[in-house]
Amino acid sequence: MRLTIISHTEHFMRPDGVIVGLGSTVTEINHLLDVFDTITHVAMLHEGEAPPSALPYISNNIRFVALPAVGGPRTIDKLGILLKAPKILQIVKTEVRASDYFQFRAPTGIGVFVIPYLMFFGKTKGWFKYAGNWIQSSPPLAYRFQKWLLTKQHRLVTINGVWSKQPKHCLSFENPCLTTDDLRAGNVLVSKKEKRQGEIQLCFVGRLEEAKGIGFLIEAIRSLHDEEKSQIKQVHIVGDGKQKFNYLELAKEVGVRFKFYGVLSRKEVHDIYKVSHAIILPSASEGFPKVIAEAMNYGCLPIVSNVSSIGHYIKHQKNGFLLRSIDSEGTCMAIQEFLKLSNQDYSLMTQYGIREINVFSYPYYNSRISNDIL
Repeated sequence: MRLTIISHTEHFMRPDGVIVGLGSTVTEINHLLDVFDTITHVAMLHEGEAPPSALPYISNNIRFVALPAVGGPRTIDKLGILLKAPKILQIVKTEVRASDYFQFRAPTGIGVFVIPYLMFFGKTKGWFKYAGNWIQSSPPLAYRFQKWLLTKQHRLVTINGVWSKQPKHCLSFENPCLTTDDLRAGNVLVSKKEKRQGEIQLCFVGRLEEAKGIGFLIEAIRSLHDEEKSQIKQVHIVGDGKQKFNYLELAKEVGVRFKFYGVLSRKEVHDIYKVSHAIILPSASEGFPKVIAEAMNYGCLPIVSNVSSIGHYIKHQKNGFLLRSIDSEGTCMAIQEFLKLSNQDYSLMTQYGIREINVFSYPYYNSRISNDIL
């Protein structure tokens, strides 16, 4: 079977000519070769140096087809999407027609015209993957339009979470992020991992911007009592953003050691999960971040916002902590609850957390594709 995937995933060309793309998406596509014979990924090719998290495809049976890089926050960027729409649609049309199935990954800027094309003119079988927050209260206009379109058409749509009044063609799906080897390594590590005062390590993984809550995290730790701060050995910050150096300066005044890494490879991020006891993500809007499941696999308890589908998987004080409010105060209170855990309670929570972690594995995801989509 031949699959064509259409997405906004950033790709880059390395100096040796190899195309690399966002690691999480590329890894997911690599594993889809267990279901499909050949895969074509129609996505955006950017200029510049690839980040360390970018990965190559593992097989010649995966073909990359470049779309012009479009999009951005400015009005002129959005107009650029419409100007290049005819070229993008021609590429999509050619590749989808040559396939047995398509997958369109929404929401994204090009979705405002690619989704209608696939709805009204695409005869190839396929489905849509909506990776954002399905119940976002005030989404951008383009995202709201795409969700409305997806609820009105007949093809299957995979979404994060299980919701009341969910259309029958919208299927609840977990985002895959763990290999079989990851699961094995996690089981071994969690059985031995301990939480000791003065040795506790925390981490944050994501874009360094206010919407992701990095400012709330820094302020929350600054607000801890000295005795509570003394329990924390280090806070690992993985990610990048325009305000990175501002956050660096703020962290120097906290009284706890912060280490900023920038963007890391998947293996390097997993190594941080292995030594960390909790991942803190006070984000205002998410679907279900893959980093939560990845961290839990290594006994790194989630301290996270109760937004979108996160609360469907994270149960307060059972396998993690849900923030009572998405601000520095709510983050501080959740960290304090975590710090009070005995080693025994911490162990029970991490063990509880990995019982159903298999639903975030690539083999499980592929079985859902085979049984529920195709």
